[in-house]
Amino acid sequence: MQWETVIGLEIHTQLATKSKIFSGAATAYGAEPNTQACAVDLGLPGVLPVLNKEVVTMAARFGLAIGARVAPISIFARKNYFYPDLPKGYQISQLDLPIVEQGQLEIELEDGTTKVIGVTRAHLEEDAGKSLHEDFHGLTGIDLNRAGTPLLEIVSEPDMRSAKEAVAYMRKMHSLVRYLEISDGNMQEGSFRCDANVSVRPKGQKEFGTRTELKNINSFRFVERAINFEVERQIEVLESGGRITQETRLYDADRDETRPMRSKEEAMDYRYFPDPDLLPVAVSEDLLNTVRASLPELPDAKRNRFVKEYGLSREDAGLLTSSRDMADYFETVVKTAGDAKLSANWVIGNLAGALNKDGKEIADSPVSAEMLAGMLLRITDNTISGKIAKEVFEAMWQGEGDADAIIDKKGLRQITDTGAIEAALDEIIANNPKQVEDLKGGKDKLMGFFVGQVMKQTGGKANPGQVNALLKKKLGL
Repeated sequence: MQWETVIGLEIHTQLATKSKIFSGAATAYGAEPNTQACAVDLGLPGVLPVLNKEVVTMAARFGLAIGARVAPISIFARKNYFYPDLPKGYQISQLDLPIVEQGQLEIELEDGTTKVIGVTRAHLEEDAGKSLHEDFHGLTGIDLNRAGTPLLEIVSEPDMRSAKEAVAYMRKMHSLVRYLEISDGNMQEGSFRCDANVSVRPKGQKEFGTRTELKNINSFRFVERAINFEVERQIEVLESGGRITQETRLYDADRDETRPMRSKEEAMDYRYFPDPDLLPVAVSEDLLNTVRASLPELPDAKRNRFVKEYGLSREDAGLLTSSRDMADYFETVVKTAGDAKLSANWVIGNLAGALNKDGKEIADSPVSAEMLAGMLLRITDNTISGKIAKEVFEAMWQGEGDADAIIDKKGLRQITDTGAIEAALDEIIANNPKQVEDLKGGKDKLMGFFVGQVMKQTGGKANPGQVNALLKKKLGL
């Protein structure tokens, strides 16, 4: 039987506010356990939550960016359940009237085609604390620093049909929230994580199969692996005559498998009801207009502009606009260097490779956009060759100064003196008569041999273009 996969994602994005959603406690990552949980976060008697206005602005910013309806009135509700890291015994969230509804996001598939994924809703809620299971000798520690941290939960339609589509959607959403500057998207710190709802059905069937929910996955690679494992597991169960149990499952990255966490049939009734301590949230048209006016150029629009304005391929433009910082870096480089293709090649090639190797973000690059542009100018004016430029870049990366200082210090200026190149060529031609004869006989690949010999003799400093031209002239080619 042919099976079709059906996937929907619930993405939890931590909003980039300095204080929590209902209190003035700090949200900074890495503090000592339980030093950033105030009386409001702990739900102590006599305290009242006060909504952080900035989270409403950020939610509206997101809603407008995905073409969604930003609700003029939304309501906070209490989601009641008991868990050790939920100090109040309930979580403040939104149910019936979320702040954002009915948007969409376009993703690009591996074959270059695009697909629109529906976004059902995005609602505001507070995060719970964190249970710690290590170093407590069989006990569990509770850190409530995260309690009350603002989250925007983004719920997709079940529109994805493969793990790769789910990853493409998640990557696009990750890029968007960072472009909008509503989240730092740091997956290692838990700022961007997702639950995946996965089911399978016979191809051609309209009704959805029974779904399972994969909880709290915090990397693109693990999302793909978890979904693929779960799809195979469900198909195997169904083809062996079994049935899928609707349940929540955890993904174990070490074993590359999912395992049951709890059954949905046995899940408790959350007993949602409007929070009596919080007024309905009213979003005025004036606020929406202010937010709309502040929206940055979004990734798709920027990519299209890079293709049109700089003559780049869609693939290169896509890589350059995958993050706002990288797009800004590229535009700073090309503004000075002038050559868009050369600039793009260095940013998405050498620079991105160095960043990846050292585990750095582009904002922390030791080579600034101005420094890279300065080096590219030395390539275009023939001061250095592309090969020597790699040596210069490495020295800049190690903090040895800008391109001009390094070129002068290391004596890397390209030899453009025709006489010096001719002298080297004459010697090489004289020492390689057979290669000369073969080249004249039509073995054009030997051009590379002669150019390589000249480069070797000059320490890589000869201008390759001049070497080519002089060699053809000398041999009458």
